[in-house]
Amino acid sequence: MIWGGQAMARDKTEQPHAVDRHVGRRVQEKRLDLGLTQSALARAVGVSFQQVQKYEKGTNRVSASKLFEMAEFMKVEIPFFFHGLKDAQPGLGEEETPGFDHEDRPTKQSVEIARLAPRLPLRNQKLILEMMREILGEPDDRPH
Repeated sequence: MIWGGQAMARDKTEQPHAVDRHVGRRVQEKRLDLGLTQSALARAVGVSFQQVQKYEKGTNRVSASKLFEMAEFMKVEIPFFFHGLKDAQPGLGEEETPGFDHEDRPTKQSVEIARLAPRLPLRNQKLILEMMREILGEPDDRPH
């Protein structure tokens, strides 16, 4: 927020904006995909690792200059951080519509699973998928 020409911290009761959460999640996904720690990313863009934590949670907004530096460091285009956002945003007249939210935050392991899975033969991918569904108690969606 801007008040009298000065940036103000977000009110403690104010929830992070859906776009800030989405961008933060995409920063985290790419960081984990590259095998980087929060400290390594923080050093590369000149902030503390605590600041990277806040970016990834969406509690703090990533400035345009920091987003540019992150994109350069992680070798992605800036639109990468917004990918998947446009379809989930409410229209201007839909004030009460809930914003885009991610229920499950990626972990280092889930990102690694996603990275490794395409390298497995299709049969093994299917077996692992069946095992994961069984562990989670989710039904098999395949037609029989």
